[in-house]
Amino acid sequence: MSNVNDQSKKRLRIAMQKSGRLTDETERLFKSCGIKINENRDHLLAHAENMPIDILRVRDDDIPGLVMDHVVDWGIVGQNVLEETSMQRKVDGLATGYKVVTELNYGDCRLAIATPQEEEWTGVECLQGKKIATTYPFLLRRALSAKGVDFKSVLLTGSVEVAPRAGLADAICDLVCTGATLQANGLKEVETIFESKAVIICRDQELFPEKKAIADKILTRLKGVMTAKESKYIMMNAPRDKLKEITALLPGAENPSIIELEGDKERVALHVVSREKLFWETMESLKELGASSILVVPIEKMLD
Repeated sequence: MSNVNDQSKKRLRIAMQKSGRLTDETERLFKSCGIKINENRDHLLAHAENMPIDILRVRDDDIPGLVMDHVVDWGIVGQNVLEETSMQRKVDGLATGYKVVTELNYGDCRLAIATPQEEEWTGVECLQGKKIATTYPFLLRRALSAKGVDFKSVLLTGSVEVAPRAGLADAICDLVCTGATLQANGLKEVETIFESKAVIICRDQELFPEKKAIADKILTRLKGVMTAKESKYIMMNAPRDKLKEITALLPGAENPSIIELEGDKERVALHVVSREKLFWETMESLKELGASSILVVPIEKMLD
């Protein structure tokens, strides 16, 4: 027993969604951070091959509770699930403590209200006294109560978008990414009540030193991967007397590296990391200032 307890103090336990909209991106993120994990999703508990890390593959709505109950150290979950579960657990008298480690650059979506396309919409007052089908009753109640709307919530755990056609509800409140599913079911999005993205959360108590060292290392790699994904490495040859104007055109760029070109006193090579998109119009403006051989290259990994 003591050996098991010792191991639990040294291995970082992370809960992630077993299957769903965050699963593929989370697995890619682990891979980009150099964490080698068994890719068989039928295994609910996976061990990293090269680091003292255990991965629990579970339902997304179980992840907040696993962190809040100190079963795992980290959880990767959407803010929509995190907020809904926190409110549910508060009502049930369960632990709700957690800390946000970092936001992730994927999983963006919104919780929105949708009504049949043929119905007129002038504002949330149109929902007064209506039945609204949702998987997120607490978030819906909080949003509409703040606006003085009295309604009846119809709890559904799936296929929420069919509720109006089935006569179960007058409107729905569900996650929306592109809106294509709503249109396919004769619905229109009318009101956004919550914006969400994926986050890493951790338990609200200090980790053992061994676990904290692992967590700090992974967090550094995570931030490096996310920064690299949003950055580009830009290279060009530029007139020496136009460096100030050229640098001013580069979006979100740090001070560039200037490299002398052998045998050319008028021009230099300019290298810079830009954390914003470089549009064609900007590249054309750079060319007008005399820049040439402009290359924009993606970055795989990056540490500040």
